[in-house]
Amino acid sequence: MTAPATPADVGELEVELGDGPSEGGELSKPRKSLTIGAVCKALAQEFPDISISKIRYLEDQKLLTPRRTPGGYRLYTQGDVARLRTILRMQRDEFLPLRVIRQELAAGRSGDSTPIPGRPTRDGSRAWRQSVSVGEGSGALYSMEDVLEETKAEAKLVRELEEYGVVKGEMRGGVRYFDETEREIIAAVAELARYGVGGRNLRVFRSSADREANLLQQILAPALRSRNPERRKEAVEALENLAAVATHLKHLLLIRDLRKIVR
Repeated sequence: MTAPATPADVGELEVELGDGPSEGGELSKPRKSLTIGAVCKALAQEFPDISISKIRYLEDQKLLTPRRTPGGYRLYTQGDVARLRTILRMQRDEFLPLRVIRQELAAGRSGDSTPIPGRPTRDGSRAWRQSVSVGEGSGALYSMEDVLEETKAEAKLVRELEEYGVVKGEMRGGVRYFDETEREIIAAVAELARYGVGGRNLRVFRSSADREANLLQQILAPALRSRNPERRKEAVEALENLAAVATHLKHLLLIRDLRKIVR
């Protein structure tokens, strides 16, 4: 549930950002810094589901680091807003998990640095960006307690996901742990749960994912089983590219069908 906005959360504050002298030796004009409520308002047209709680969650995940006033209120520069817009676009358009988004930002990724998936590049080819990596993750594991705290999911929902095989977890020392991908799955399902979607409703997603994975495996099976390291590496890259194309296609088909609903 979105936290209620305080008076300082809904307006704009003008603060000195210390831009220093301009080329002519004079102090540059102070830029306006926004409160979290003003940021939501500024991004709402492009991202209708943006909320104060979502921005705070991204900060908790170390993706944003806004300034704080002595009273503890967050202040966002134009650079912070641009970074947030980039994060939201990578989530919406490329379906990237937060772990990958964090890596992209650390590598200097900006909102305009990568072509939109499927759009022709300057040389006429089409750029299909990876939506996920099939390589090994960081190896980090999260206890049930950690997952519930970070995703705001209910324990009952996670048990339901385990029952329907959506997530499995791993038992260690009598404690169940989840990897980063499963944590992101739980976070996504927790959001769906707000609209009454339960574990039993997720069978359609699980079945669709299984069928797609099997299809891509059949296409590249010989190369993936190759003992030649180079050929196998090329096959993994092809698999990631095919997954990006398939994901983008599914996204477009979903948009087409949803548009029929709202007509």
